[in-house]
Amino acid sequence: MNPTDLALQLWPAAASATAVETDWLILAFTVLTLLLTVPVFVAITWFAIRYRQGEEADRSHGNVRSVLIEISWMLIPFLLTLIFFVWGARLFFISKQVPGDAMVVEAIGRQWMWKFQHPTGQSEINDLHLPIGQPIKIRMISQDVIHNLYLPALRMQMATLPDRYTELWFKADRTGSYRLYCSEYCGTDHSKMDGTLTLMTQADYAAWLQNAGARQGGQAGAGRAVYESYACGTCHDPGAKVRAPSLAGLYGREVKLADGRIVTADETYLRDKILNPNRQKLAADYKQVMPAFRNVIPNDDLDRLVAYLKSSGATAQQEATP
Repeated sequence: MNPTDLALQLWPAAASATAVETDWLILAFTVLTLLLTVPVFVAITWFAIRYRQGEEADRSHGNVRSVLIEISWMLIPFLLTLIFFVWGARLFFISKQVPGDAMVVEAIGRQWMWKFQHPTGQSEINDLHLPIGQPIKIRMISQDVIHNLYLPALRMQMATLPDRYTELWFKADRTGSYRLYCSEYCGTDHSKMDGTLTLMTQADYAAWLQNAGARQGGQAGAGRAVYESYACGTCHDPGAKVRAPSLAGLYGREVKLADGRIVTADETYLRDKILNPNRQKLAADYKQVMPAFRNVIPNDDLDRLVAYLKSSGATAQQEATP
């Protein structure tokens, strides 16, 4: 079954021991709540019918009083719910104690995508491949508004905040493909900010890393992921609705500016155009609509993006795009 078919699954499969225990906690607390509340509502209904207006019934007050019963109906529910408080607190404290050998995956949330980067450098957009049997710590931050990384199969979510790192950790023990979401309304296309969490054996994960590294082709290949994550193609790819210069083969080419000068699109030119496109380098025949990415794009992402634009792959891929 395709993971996208599971969008309406209310109780997805649990992919970790913690998720299974969380399910048991929720289920047991639900049963306890029903045991404590259903008799009350049944009694209310029965008394309402039995002693309704006009019905003949003995309405005199009895003289029997029991302190034991009065204490029991308060103390027993309190002690039972206290068990669940301790159980839930235990899971909470476990979730805050990250094992020292946890593998750290960096995550960035922005409207409207998730970017994940593995310790070995491979990066993914809206997809996350991870091994089972290995503690994983996801360290995350937002580049714009508040998001919330939600992993239903692991019964975990964590807010992703601007200018502040947050983290969550887990140890999955079940392979498969599961959905991941943003569970914080973050704008017009919030509903599209989802992806797939793929859990695999450690051998398969090692093979995936090797293949992903080959596909991404190092710095330039990772730059393609950055290009997509910042939606550069929305304006610069062929067929884009916004009229902007094509980036295919731009590096090293002569560019005519609005003031009549002709410059070479070297690395400095590319960096300046990304960080501050309004800075005296507006290309002729185009209107300035591109936002500045200074203080928006991290330096490492800028390096990867420039490497991608410099590579021959950028030309080949864009030319192949219909």
